[in-house]
Amino acid sequence: MKKLITLLFLALVFSCHNQAQTNPKQDAIKNAKPVTVKLENGKAKAYFASGCFWCVEAVYESVKGVDEVINGYAGGHTKNPTYEKSNTGKTGHAEAVEVIYDPKVVSFKTLVDVYFASQNPLQVNGQGPDKGSQYRSILFYQDQTQKQIIDNKKATLGKQLNAKIAAEVYPFQKFWIAEDYHQNYEKLHPENRYIQGVSIPRLKKFQAKMPEVLKEKH
Repeated sequence: MKKLITLLFLALVFSCHNQAQTNPKQDAIKNAKPVTVKLENGKAKAYFASGCFWCVEAVYESVKGVDEVINGYAGGHTKNPTYEKSNTGKTGHAEAVEVIYDPKVVSFKTLVDVYFASQNPLQVNGQGPDKGSQYRSILFYQDQTQKQIIDNKKATLGKQLNAKIAAEVYPFQKFWIAEDYHQNYEKLHPENRYIQGVSIPRLKKFQAKMPEVLKEKH
């Protein structure tokens, strides 16, 4: 009898866990039609999630042709996400960046190359010490051309590493700007332990891989 009760309990837990992982609203985001962001003053915008946005912001701001990087949230099914809410893992959002760039100087393809060169492409739900769905890797596409670039890169990298690439691919829907204190974090807080121990080493590792795309000064 005790064994039967235990088995029923485990079955119930497993069932609840599966239901928690299945969210129709999140599925709708993954299957939505992508939103195209128009050029503004000749500048384009691209969106990426790759672990802590402090790290990703520093990486892209070191790339030639990138004017500005804004930290925020994307990929989820809830409105007006905050840092506290996204950290629960229940919003569907991941910490993300908006990369504002000059397409005449740097291409979307190069930005995708930068993305994979600056992360562990095999780590699921996180980067480095940051773990959880809010830190998962996502590349957002705005049209089929961008999607093809992303898919081709993932396929090539997967063959090179003989492994499954963890990054997800989502149609871009909306980018929610993060709180002011998250912006320009690496530049404003070089003394921060996380910046010194995680962000800067990750930035330097990327810069060593792709020196040809770097600005003269960063």
